[in-house]
Amino acid sequence: MNILLTGGTGFIGSHTAVELLEHGHEVYLIDNLSNSNIDVLEAIKQITGIKPAFSQIDLRNYEELFGLFDHNKFDAVIHFAGVKAVSESVLNPLKYYDNNVISSFNLLNCMDKHDVYKLIFSSSATVYGNSEKMPLTEDSPLCPTNPYGKTKLIIEEMCRDLCSSNPEWSIALLRYFNPVGAHPSGLMGENPLGIPNNLFPIIAQVAIGVREKLEIFGNDYSTPDGTGIRDYIHVVDLAKGHVNALDYVMKQKGADVFNLGTGKGYSVLEIVNTFIKQNMVDIPYMFEKRRPGDLAVCYSDPTKALNILHWKAKKNLEDMCKDSWNFQQHIYYYQKRASAYYSKEEE
Repeated sequence: MNILLTGGTGFIGSHTAVELLEHGHEVYLIDNLSNSNIDVLEAIKQITGIKPAFSQIDLRNYEELFGLFDHNKFDAVIHFAGVKAVSESVLNPLKYYDNNVISSFNLLNCMDKHDVYKLIFSSSATVYGNSEKMPLTEDSPLCPTNPYGKTKLIIEEMCRDLCSSNPEWSIALLRYFNPVGAHPSGLMGENPLGIPNNLFPIIAQVAIGVREKLEIFGNDYSTPDGTGIRDYIHVVDLAKGHVNALDYVMKQKGADVFNLGTGKGYSVLEIVNTFIKQNMVDIPYMFEKRRPGDLAVCYSDPTKALNILHWKAKKNLEDMCKDSWNFQQHIYYYQKRASAYYSKEEE
């Protein structure tokens, strides 16, 4: 099949492209490159032997998006594109409603007008809000506490309404729990432009000396070591989940939702100590006050994904730490060589 991936050069999109190609599908990636690098296309080619088709398109540009659908026949769409920093969404909510909701409306509209009715949507566990009851199931209350989570829930509702309006639609809503890690080759991983918002890239940058220390927010939670516990999932496992979800939407009708997580929580200190032990590095850290709204514990119940999608996360915390460090070393030394090369050219 020919699959369109929005946000296809991003962290999860690029890894999913690899898995789809290795399963014999064709992929077409679009991205506005606001938080990703076009060099990932070469990494995908090195891993799979295939360089995917790509267009630099912002989903808010309806004319360009409509033209893409006019000139290509897609069997399904996987929708990753969007901005995703919780703290930024609180400070700049309009950016999130613009980037996430309007772009999703444009995409769904183009799909509808071109009879493309198969969609996988990249949602988030943030739609559950500050639920105290763990583990989180797909039936847990939905009460997002920030604009980012609210945009995800709005898009989920748009998808459900579409499925109710037209029985041809088939949509899988995938709620992620903290994707981390990198491709085992070291060629692809999480490399955000600017200051990272997620734990693993910060840990890796501290380990390699790009950042001085790790700030841990809160060490007085009711957890074994006092730090917050979260459900982290290796990005390769997550990407494989999309392949299974694709098989599902091609056979089913209507909208359904699935948690993609490990069903296990790891504390911040557990992650730091595992990263140190696994990679034999030093990670200085200091404790800061809790951040408003952070829960002590948050993890998933992925049983439904196992029973219906026949998917289960297989990689462990050691894999996540090892692959994150491998990728960090790869990009650091690549950047150093590039810097030395251009300095020599200037001379």
